[in-house]
Amino acid sequence: MTSQRPSFRLCCVFCALLSGILWLLMTQGLSSVASAQESPADAEKPTSPKPTKTEEKNARRYQMRRDHDPNGTGKFYMGREIAQVMSFHGAPWLERPEREEEERLSVLVKLLKLKPDMVVADVGAGSGVITILMAREVGDKGKVMAIDIQKEMLVLLGDKLSRIGLKNVELVLGTEKSPKLEPNSIDLALMVDVYHEFKFPFEMMEELAKSLKPGGRIAFVEYRREDPDVPIKLVHKMSEAQVKIEITQPEFGLKWKETIKDLPRQHIVIFEKPIEEPKP
Repeated sequence: MTSQRPSFRLCCVFCALLSGILWLLMTQGLSSVASAQESPADAEKPTSPKPTKTEEKNARRYQMRRDHDPNGTGKFYMGREIAQVMSFHGAPWLERPEREEEERLSVLVKLLKLKPDMVVADVGAGSGVITILMAREVGDKGKVMAIDIQKEMLVLLGDKLSRIGLKNVELVLGTEKSPKLEPNSIDLALMVDVYHEFKFPFEMMEELAKSLKPGGRIAFVEYRREDPDVPIKLVHKMSEAQVKIEITQPEFGLKWKETIKDLPRQHIVIFEKPIEEPKP
């Protein structure tokens, strides 16, 4: 009997080890099954949020076309190709001496009928040629919001304002979709040869319309597309009819007021934000 005890003990140890190995294998198998049930191979992966109806509608407003004007972006809005934006490197062209003769900027500012204490916006101010003319017209009690999406343009304008000592101009860095103006804060928004370059004209107009005070005006100065003698590339011209089609969309709440044709090459198409009559 005593001679059989060592082999008996070895057998027990062997059985214990075998049982442990079997238990580990069973445990791992059950864990794998549980994991497979919790995370099946064909489980859907997380998806990004769906665009809102407004975002989808806005996206449909624009179309990209391969066949387009070489001076355009290939992006079309309401049948019109959006032109390429002039870089800040083109600032000297805005300052050219012959510009007054070609465009009569001093006459343009007079035609806008600005008054002292008005708050006006020069949207796409560039190097500030027109900003300065308007700032002098509205006087110390008025203000000009000089807006541009290119910081370099605002730096150029800021240096110029410091040199001449004008203090009634506020520089505003806008975006491609917003001029960054407060609602109901502007008496007049002016865009000189700028609107046709907006990458997102609908979104920009929504924001501009909100920034107008009731009774406020918005003026589009564009090279006349109707006139073949105007020496400007076609994609940088706009017809009066096209401006009206785009700006009288009901979302903006603007009404055409008048079109002024007293400039040599451009027309001034003006819209107004109606004053709401008090409810009885």
